Amino acid sequence: MISGLNKNKVAAILEITEDLNQIKDIDSLLDRVLLAARRFSRSDAGSIYLLENQILRINYVQNETLIQKESGKKYLYQNHEIAINDKSMAGYVAMTKKPLIIADAYQLDKTVPYGFNRSFDQQASYHTRSVLTVPLIASQNRLIGVMQIINSLNDKKEAVPFRSEDELVIAYFANHAAGCIEKAKMTREIILRMIGIAEMRDPEETGNHVNRVGAYSIEIYSKWAFNHNVDEAEIKKIRDVLRIAAMLHDVGKVAISDTLLKKSGPLSNEEYFQMQRHAILGARLFKNSTSDWDDMAAEIALNHHEKWDGSGYPGKVDNIFCDTRTAGQGKKGCEIPLFARIVALSDVYDALTSQRIYKDCWPEEKVVRYLQEQKGKHFDPELVNVFFSIYDVIRAIQNKYGDN
Repeated sequence: MISGLNKNKVAAILEITEDLNQIKDIDSLLDRVLLAARRFSRSDAGSIYLLENQILRINYVQNETLIQKESGKKYLYQNHEIAINDKSMAGYVAMTKKPLIIADAYQLDKTVPYGFNRSFDQQASYHTRSVLTVPLIASQNRLIGVMQIINSLNDKKEAVPFRSEDELVIAYFANHAAGCIEKAKMTREIILRMIGIAEMRDPEETGNHVNRVGAYSIEIYSKWAFNHNVDEAEIKKIRDVLRIAAMLHDVGKVAISDTLLKKSGPLSNEEYFQMQRHAILGARLFKNSTSDWDDMAAEIALNHHEKWDGSGYPGKVDNIFCDTRTAGQGKKGCEIPLFARIVALSDVYDALTSQRIYKDCWPEEKVVRYLQEQKGKHFDPELVNVFFSIYDVIRAIQNKYGDN
């Protein structure tokens, strides 16, 4: 595969691959992989399909044209599935495990078996022209997905056909990226298994719930960080660890008794105090910290039930490893760590908009009104403003990780 590539391109791919191997979160990784592939090929858009139960599912999408029109559209396609057969370009590449270059998706040769689904372009008001699709093949020649790059751009930002060199570069890069993706997928699956244990104990803690909370949190953080002129490299670093840390916000519930978790009636004062301890117990799970991720996970687990006005829990605790029968004075305002304040908002929003065994979901307008009323009480006022400034993205995430 190296034959035909210059040494600078090979060196650049190997350097990027080394960086990719440091990324823990699968979504952050797919973002970097797709961005790197687009930069190598000077393309406008792209998507990554991952193999799930012998079906290709779009897991990540980038589109510079659409993102400038409406930020929520980056989630537009992400529930779409494609069969592995010769009816579509992505399915054909998955079936043959060979790259495919199309000069114009609207002018396909009539002899080819695959077609182009124009409904996506029509739905998004976009025009796909050139398409480069490559398989993502991990160890033992095992297909894990497909990467599709769309609309190579010339110096005038016009869509032009991909070059044969682009195929070599992207295919070689995909060969290296596939191993990184496989490793990150395993990390996500381990996290979801941990959450699955909590779900068996507490029906509120579902895989979709934590996926939504994680996704809301990184989008809120990204907008907050942009508003505060945080360096782009720092934003990417935080996003990588924040999603997983946010997903584990209630992991401490595994140590709470079933009697309390599944009690249908109101809790006594003693029972409520025991329930509140899940925040401390969750933080304890990360006591042997070996990374920034451990530190953030502990911080969020401990503080995501604190409230901006100081009425939350568990409050100021001198030593989380020392059992005590009294709650500490609630942390207030910026005493509560930023990431915990973000997860608090994400968690409450999702809980209110989700159906549960013990409650119906609230109408969206009622949730919106509640969040506005809780500015300066439960929630950081600035973060509530940030939340509503990206509300189209929030609703798109909600649709992507729906419970139905």
